[in-house]
Amino acid sequence: MQAPPEIEPGAWPGLELLSTAVLLLSADRVVGYANPAAEHLFELSRARLAGNAIGVLFADARLLAGAIDNAVASGAAYTEQDLELGLAGKPRLHLSATVTPVDHPEVALVLELRQIGQQLKIAREERQLEQQQANRELVRNLAHEIKNPLGGIRGAAQLLERELDRPQLAEYTQVIIQEADRLQSLVNRLLTPHRVPSYRRTNVHEILVRVKGVVQAEFPSIPVEPDFDISLPEIEADPEQLTQAVLNVVRNAAQALAGTTAEPRITLATRVARYVTLARRHHRLALSIAVTDNGPGIPPAIRERIFYPLVSGREGGSGLGLTIAQTFVAQHGGTIECESEPGRTEFRILLPVDTSRPVAPATGP
Repeated sequence: MQAPPEIEPGAWPGLELLSTAVLLLSADRVVGYANPAAEHLFELSRARLAGNAIGVLFADARLLAGAIDNAVASGAAYTEQDLELGLAGKPRLHLSATVTPVDHPEVALVLELRQIGQQLKIAREERQLEQQQANRELVRNLAHEIKNPLGGIRGAAQLLERELDRPQLAEYTQVIIQEADRLQSLVNRLLTPHRVPSYRRTNVHEILVRVKGVVQAEFPSIPVEPDFDISLPEIEADPEQLTQAVLNVVRNAAQALAGTTAEPRITLATRVARYVTLARRHHRLALSIAVTDNGPGIPPAIRERIFYPLVSGREGGSGLGLTIAQTFVAQHGGTIECESEPGRTEFRILLPVDTSRPVAPATGP
């Protein structure tokens, strides 16, 4: 039987932008089209995937064949939540598959394939977005409630100091004033992330070099090693906010390393990330900034809460650095991911490359 001709990508333009892998099948279950996400998932070009029957393409497609049978029999979409598919000579993939019959001259079935891990990741990101919004509202409300009484406490302490007839008692009023100032600084930092970003064309490597210089000056015994992909394009960003976000993450790594590791090391790496979902939007390209250290790792008890306000794994830490970093990155439509174990902790900032925003003229960070 002659295989159906390969379907031109322009015939299904919307599928080119999806982060979900999609295969279009003929009535004989022969692949006529594979979108870029499918090429990425199976590590094969569209030309190599097209023209192959499902039973030939995959080493063991019994569950998938059953899902297709069910969809065809019912005339409606059918989802197989848990199956393994493997191409010859490649690792087997843990996937969910949705088969949808369609009425089209060249296409009989639309097959959507998602990695189980990717689904869990998207669900986790959605929960994080909801938690971020709740955190921001809580922090903003608390900060405003605290700010006014603090001014009254400080003013009353100053007035009291002027009325004291024993100068040595001023030591106590000074404690009140200093602590009020410290709390005022904390409140200001809680409110800072709510400034609207001012976007302009930004070279992320200039930001990273700047951050590297600041951290090296503060922690001269901890080397910060760059590993940059200099081919990455500029992005539309608020340079000051992005600098502060990266600085908070790198400084957090340096503080974790200080005095805990014999040969401390931080690596700053940039790479391109393809077909990612950020803030519920699909992006063909994203910019990845990875901050990796060889420290003791994040304590398991707080690993799931490190971006929450006032949660810190370091004695004396304010627990605001990562919260502010996450807020700034979220305002740019990006996300921060973290993986940690003893000896290796990596924070990865993902920022969309293809997002259009009103930008100011480029003046450098």
